[in-house]
Amino acid sequence: MADSPHNVTRAESSVKLGVWLLALTLLGTLSFGRHSPTPVKQGESPRFQPLVHTLDLLIPIGGPGQHTDWYWSNDGLQWLAYLLTAFGWVLATAVIAGVTRTLQKS
Repeated sequence: MADSPHNVTRAESSVKLGVWLLALTLLGTLSFGRHSPTPVKQGESPRFQPLVHTLDLLIPIGGPGQHTDWYWSNDGLQWLAYLLTAFGWVLATAVIAGVTRTLQKS
């Protein structure tokens, strides 16, 4: 079967997923780092860390729990948090689909 411009190799897919993850991580870290969130429980929340918070939103399973300790009174940042969570699920689904395809070919 001849290669067509629409065929994407696994390596290209991995690079694209990595670029998306890096771009979304930078967007979240920089955006959240410029503002202060409100703790869910005063005095009980760990110190806010924008990078950890962003990764917690992007990685749908497990994580340090920063997303449950803080909320945003700024609507734009709250929507960014929702979007990062949604993109995290999309990226995780793409990774799982890629791994499943790889295992089926073995």
